[in-house]
Amino acid sequence: MPVREKDSAYQVLLNTDLKIRIQELDPGLAFWARIAPCPKEKREDLFILLMKANFLGQGTGNNTIALDENENFLTLSSVLPYDMNYKTFKDALEDFANYRDYWKEEIIRYNKAAQENIF
Repeated sequence: MPVREKDSAYQVLLNTDLKIRIQELDPGLAFWARIAPCPKEKREDLFILLMKANFLGQGTGNNTIALDENENFLTLSSVLPYDMNYKTFKDALEDFANYRDYWKEEIIRYNKAAQENIF
């Protein structure tokens, strides 16, 4: 069940690990979710990988990977047009959740490799 926030936004809990914020824009909608904590080790190498993924939306499905305002978490966000039907909305939300899950697993893999000094 979505939880309404005070600023025209909703928090949707899709599973115990995935909470997506849906914000109403004028016009359009925005999705936002945390991916994972930003690693402390070899951050610059990870940022290069993420910049390549963000380039033209190739590795993110036209979503954007960024840091949160405190630079503690990697986040995924997307802006969608307002004029869409339910199926388009559902598909966009599902794609967004899948990309978030994919990048969460990639960050976990990256952290393990960084700790083992594979890079």
